[in-house]
Amino acid sequence: MKINRKGDEILDNTGSVSVSNAPKKKKRKNSYRTSMRKWCWLFLGPVLIAFIIGFVWPFIQGIYLSMCEFRIIKDAKFVGFSNYVKVFKDAGFVHAFWYTALFAVVSLVLINVLAFMVALALTKGIKGSNLFRTVFFMPNLIGGIVLGYIWSMIFDGILSNFGTSILLDSKYGFWGLIILMLWQQIGYMMIIYIAGLQNVPEDMLEAAKIDGATSVQTLFRITIPNVMPSITICMFLSLTNGFKLFDQNLALTGGMPIIFKPTGRVNTTEMLALNIYNTFYGPTSNAQGTAQAKAVIFFILVAGIGLAQLAITRKKEVQQ
Repeated sequence: MKINRKGDEILDNTGSVSVSNAPKKKKRKNSYRTSMRKWCWLFLGPVLIAFIIGFVWPFIQGIYLSMCEFRIIKDAKFVGFSNYVKVFKDAGFVHAFWYTALFAVVSLVLINVLAFMVALALTKGIKGSNLFRTVFFMPNLIGGIVLGYIWSMIFDGILSNFGTSILLDSKYGFWGLIILMLWQQIGYMMIIYIAGLQNVPEDMLEAAKIDGATSVQTLFRITIPNVMPSITICMFLSLTNGFKLFDQNLALTGGMPIIFKPTGRVNTTEMLALNIYNTFYGPTSNAQGTAQAKAVIFFILVAGIGLAQLAITRKKEVQQ
């Protein structure tokens, strides 16, 4: 038997065709991918347009207005970077920055530690764990303004027995905001941690138990490294929420109490978002441009810190 060079026929010694290979089938085009490439913009187009109209254009316009003096947008007058100079000379803004940074760090640590502990306890198979999950999560469903007024009455009811109020001492205002945020955010972070704990490989836990590892060693060597994706998400949310806190701050303390420094008035429990709000709607004329400059700085600050935190914690995640 002989095979010709093309490989499509097998000939016998007489030269007649004995076997003929079937013709090769042409590869079918992936109609699904072709359709997606052809029609994707029909679906993405409206969303992209809405994103540009609702976010990109206002953001660009906001940067421009941060360099203007205005009462209304039509009367905006370009003044360069003078608004940014005013921002860093504003004692209230500088105080609000450090106050917000301290609050964000303290709330970040407490929220994540307590939420992780609660999640760890509720994944141990205790009775009524589903009920406890619901109860812990419910405060997150209540609006920040409502929570602020509820907790202001609770704190004032307690502190009135000592002849003071949450509005009379900045340390009470600080820890009042911390307690409020813990009560509201722990349940939400707990759900994320529970999802992470349920994905820890059982074979690794069993192997650690067989090797004689203690519960503390198992927690720090196996459980926490495998829950790092959940820790990354929870740290990002609690950190950005701490910096962006507004409605609870407005309802609980309103920035009180007030002190006066040579450089200006300072609201001792005022955070960055509330400081921007008070600057924009305050009695000072032509302060809208300064408030807009504060908002731009605020955005850069929160975005930079959030991205840096994500980059750091993602490096510690374990690939399963």
